[in-house]
Amino acid sequence: MKLQFFGAAQHVTGSKHLLTTKLGTKILLDCGLFQGINTIDLNLSFGFNAADIDYVILSHAHIDHSGLLPRLVRLGFNGTIYCTPATKSLCEIMLLDSAKIQESDIERINKRRKKRGDVELEVLYEAEDAEKALDLMQTVAYHQDQVFQIEPGFKFSYYESGHILGSAGVFIEYEEDNYTKKLFFTGDIGRPNDKILKNPEAFPQADYIISESTYGDRLHEPEVDMRSHLLKIVNHTCVEKQGKLIIPAFSVDRTQELIYALDVLESEGKLPKIPVFIDSPLSVKATLVMRQHSEEFNQEILDYISRDGDAFGFDTLNYVTKVEDSKAINESKRPCIIISASGMAEAGRIKHHLANNIENPANTVLIVGYCSHNSLGYQIKMKEPEVRIFGETYKLNADVEIMDSFSAHADYEEMIEYFKCQNPAEVKKMFLVHGEIDTQLVFKIKLEKEGFQQIEIPKMRDAFVI
Repeated sequence: MKLQFFGAAQHVTGSKHLLTTKLGTKILLDCGLFQGINTIDLNLSFGFNAADIDYVILSHAHIDHSGLLPRLVRLGFNGTIYCTPATKSLCEIMLLDSAKIQESDIERINKRRKKRGDVELEVLYEAEDAEKALDLMQTVAYHQDQVFQIEPGFKFSYYESGHILGSAGVFIEYEEDNYTKKLFFTGDIGRPNDKILKNPEAFPQADYIISESTYGDRLHEPEVDMRSHLLKIVNHTCVEKQGKLIIPAFSVDRTQELIYALDVLESEGKLPKIPVFIDSPLSVKATLVMRQHSEEFNQEILDYISRDGDAFGFDTLNYVTKVEDSKAINESKRPCIIISASGMAEAGRIKHHLANNIENPANTVLIVGYCSHNSLGYQIKMKEPEVRIFGETYKLNADVEIMDSFSAHADYEEMIEYFKCQNPAEVKKMFLVHGEIDTQLVFKIKLEKEGFQQIEIPKMRDAFVI
């Protein structure tokens, strides 16, 4: 079988890995959008013919793993997209939201290009393409519940990865030369002791592993009491400084973890009586989806729900969908907490909140997730003195706080622990994807110390026979 890399190869986003079986069947592992500055060309062209793809096996719903499915459909794909039930539920809202962003972004970009006399760009995809992609989805349950055969000699199963709702690693068994070979694709690896989801689970012994490496060179800061840390930031910003706490957060899982933490603080009588705004239509919808898939929750939050009734709702919490209500938050001078998408601050309403509030030293921006190096969120995280938002320059006068405890990605120690289910001597080759090259080089050395010896860091379009 041939394996070729068309995304997340020495990049953190754009997950896309193409398998070609001995029968010529083409199976794409993920179909993710490249995110960040200067990624338009990467998203316009796949590097392969979309109509030639027979199947897509999706690891999870994050846009950097699913966000080019509508583009694939637009360019001729008409096969089956496999995913877990919760992943489909999330894609139903996330892909349509992404389509709106694509249409809005290309309109804004083309206005600037037209003024400069440049050729206008085509839209990546539209809502109709997203709808078609959703129609092609077929759900597959986790591991023992359903081992799914795509063709004779090729089958796969899903294993919970604990990254976001519905996220999974993909375990593939394929027959070649009278021998069954086993490939595991991690997708994104979640962290043990997630606040909402079950822990990542062990997977069967593999001959080949495609592994993410986002935090392959770093450890998350130990968080003795995450809620106390969050409460300290809330009190300093909203009570002492009488300012606004602005939190860019991914709509899925990160936002719900924040809501859950604030819900517990409110239930304990510790949260100041200030308004909390979830200002993202997608985050509002994602929270509803989260409530519908409690089968993926860990026991701690299930016990809390049985006592409290709801982990995602309290008196001062406001879910915002209307544009005029979003604008009113910025017009108000009252202290408040604003949680808005996107997590890297590259799109969505969070950019408006940052533009309106980032120059005020009374305010605080709290970074709670991974930000790629070419994102606005990363510039804020690095406390750049000035940042550009909507083409305008703003001084970063607001305080900046970072909480690694909300990260959805395992650090290198947690990933190494995740791979303890494997005998390294039996792994013929490991491919590192979904990471910056400097990070991957460090992670490679750490894995070698654990006994994994054949480790590749593929570049875009690199191909291997496995």
